[in-house]
Amino acid sequence: MNNSSASLIRTVFAKVFTLIFFGLAVVIIFSLFFNVVEGIINKENLTEVLLSSINTGIIGLAVFELALIINKEYSGPIEDDEKDAVGTLRETLPRFIGTVCVALSLEGLIMVIKYSQLDLAGNLYYPVAIIISTAFLLSALGLFIYLTDKRS
Repeated sequence: MNNSSASLIRTVFAKVFTLIFFGLAVVIIFSLFFNVVEGIINKENLTEVLLSSINTGIIGLAVFELALIINKEYSGPIEDDEKDAVGTLRETLPRFIGTVCVALSLEGLIMVIKYSQLDLAGNLYYPVAIIISTAFLLSALGLFIYLTDKRS
């Protein structure tokens, strides 16, 4: 397969996956708005509705960020002088991992609040494990960036 046909296939698949993830992000955001309106109309606990909407919004943001990464990294032509894989990861990975860390830490904190309000202190192991895992993921990202720095 020559370089131009491989580039065309890569671009087409990148555009298809980008559209799929953009579509999913839009659906998630519409779902967020419908759930908030439904929760307000049904007079549900406003705190729970808002906390749930924060979770949904962060997931929508992560999917949107993934679509942007796919579009940026795979839509262009294949070049022989392209940056190495580590350089590409150093550019795109921090944004995505940062979004995932925000989502995980918010989920853990929301679970802590929910379990505390419901007097389910025995279940606090789960949110604490999520928060510790988030800290480990963020530390691993920092270590990756430090170890792959070309100045060192």
